[in-house]
Amino acid sequence: MKKYLTTAISVLLMTSCCVLADSGQYQKIAVAEYQDKVKASWLGQIIGNTYGLSYEFKFIDQPGPDKFPYGFGEYLAKVKEVNGAFSDDDTDIEYMYLLQMEKHGSTPSYSALANAWQHHVREKVWVANRQAVALMHAGYSPPLTGHKALNPQWFQIDPQLVNEIWAVTAPGMMNYAAAKTRWAGRITSDDFGIDPAVMYGAMFSAAFFERDVIKLIDAGLAALPAQSRFSAIVRHMQQLHKQYPDDWQKARAVMAGHYYRAFDYNKNAWLVVDANLNGACAILALLYGEGDFQKTLDMASAMGFDADNQAASMSGLLGIVGGTAILPKNLLFPIPELNWSQPYNDRYINVSRVDLPDARISDLVARMANEGEKIILAQGGKKIVENGVEYYVINTGAKFSAPLELPAAPVLFAEQDQAFLFDTGIDISVSDEKLTLLGSALPPGLRLQAGVISGVPKTSGLYRFKLRLSSGQKTVEREYVISVHTNNLASTATGVLHNLTNEKNIKSLTHLLSDGDIETTYYSAENSAVSKQDFYGYRWAQPQTISVLRFNSGTPKEFSGWFTSLQVQYRDDAGDWQNVQQLEITPAINFDNSQWLKGIGINHTLSFAPVTTNAIRIIGAAGGVERDSFNGGGREFYSAISELSVHER
Repeated sequence: MKKYLTTAISVLLMTSCCVLADSGQYQKIAVAEYQDKVKASWLGQIIGNTYGLSYEFKFIDQPGPDKFPYGFGEYLAKVKEVNGAFSDDDTDIEYMYLLQMEKHGSTPSYSALANAWQHHVREKVWVANRQAVALMHAGYSPPLTGHKALNPQWFQIDPQLVNEIWAVTAPGMMNYAAAKTRWAGRITSDDFGIDPAVMYGAMFSAAFFERDVIKLIDAGLAALPAQSRFSAIVRHMQQLHKQYPDDWQKARAVMAGHYYRAFDYNKNAWLVVDANLNGACAILALLYGEGDFQKTLDMASAMGFDADNQAASMSGLLGIVGGTAILPKNLLFPIPELNWSQPYNDRYINVSRVDLPDARISDLVARMANEGEKIILAQGGKKIVENGVEYYVINTGAKFSAPLELPAAPVLFAEQDQAFLFDTGIDISVSDEKLTLLGSALPPGLRLQAGVISGVPKTSGLYRFKLRLSSGQKTVEREYVISVHTNNLASTATGVLHNLTNEKNIKSLTHLLSDGDIETTYYSAENSAVSKQDFYGYRWAQPQTISVLRFNSGTPKEFSGWFTSLQVQYRDDAGDWQNVQQLEITPAINFDNSQWLKGIGINHTLSFAPVTTNAIRIIGAAGGVERDSFNGGGREFYSAISELSVHER
């Protein structure tokens, strides 16, 4: 590996002015130093995001070249365009969270954060984040929006992008930071998909008092379950670094061979944005970066995959470790001819979110540090003055306590005599919380046990009930509705209706609509360069009385595979198609001709005034947008469907 010029490495080796207070549970840091480290973390993330974007998805099958430094690349043009830093998903959600902390307190509720996601995040959102926002618009709130049962992207990288703020505002409070990061990570993700973000949270918090990256990795590991998948991956990365100390490319090749592939949990997913895969890249970047800012930045870029995330997060981490003194001037002032007087011209320009105001970087830093002070004091710390210098005395044993709340959900669809399950996401086995049913209004055949409502409903009807969640003296209640419908008439249909011409497509569709498999999606793609009306439905030998359909659109493609309108039609006695009356779609379908808020596998109930007919269908305009240059350009219009069930009531 080519030798780097040392950049501010001496800062890492200096004795910290952060000293222990009298008790081993408390640590002390100068207020000015904390503020400087917060600033360095923000600037580090901006540098890493801007630098790493030019290498995002550039190195997949092979690592980047062993020739450093790489330099900023093409995204420097965007910096010049806005004359400062620009927002991206590696920084903008943290800014959004900062606004919510200022508005609602240091730990905003899931409900408040979900409202913020729905308002601010309307485009430039991918995988788990996109599904979470789509679920929010469908009436779900966290943690259901990240739950495996509803978010099939739960294992992707998203929590690693957006949650550093919870640790930057909890200096030295590793347990608090890790637990809060896991709590926030459940907005979009689940299980070991959150673990890399939790590890980052612990490392960020520890970095205010620990300058050795090896020890920081150990601190991060300590925040994870010992037998977790990502814990094993981190230990594997440590082993690879020891085995190939001078050959990072070999270590990366072994890492990719193990973790860049399909597993039982990520089949049919976009493998390059897997949380654990990219987390492994981050750990290798830290190990081979050896605490040097520029070297770590290049390592994060060279490891490839979703490189800008690793570059942003690890640069933010080293910013905390060394403060602003560790940040190379050429990275803070990447365009000398602009003659900035402050790093990135002290400008953070929003180009990615709705209603997210442009800001001065120095103002964002001050506001985040102010939130940190609130948390320090609220968690048993204090602010003191010694020899004219202000210090924070921090309770490193602080524990995070999440707001007590029950998640929202739309009307839950159930079918008579068919298995039903609704997991509330409340894990009462690991807390002092108690979940109880008020009254006995569950549908006959269902019961509540360990936070899950399950069973086989026996009687159709609309059932309203309340759940109560209690912890100590606190209680919250929420009403839920389960609508139990009669048996699916699709199983008795004599044929499937469609407007397709391709024989292979017809055979696939006929099997798909009534097989009960919502993980498989059918696409009506037949090289349609113009929008068309697609329809799907059934016919019967004898008339059927129908008032409810359940439509599941499956998994839309990135640039096509959705409806921009939808109607239910039935065939009348004369053989003509008529629109049903009083059509209601619950939850509402997003009909925008855009991919950004299209959910995966969300069930929609289409209810209407009863009709008696021998044929029924859904019909609507197929959508599609221009493919980007990376995907070859061009445009196709087609719809997607996974399941369509039919019910008398």
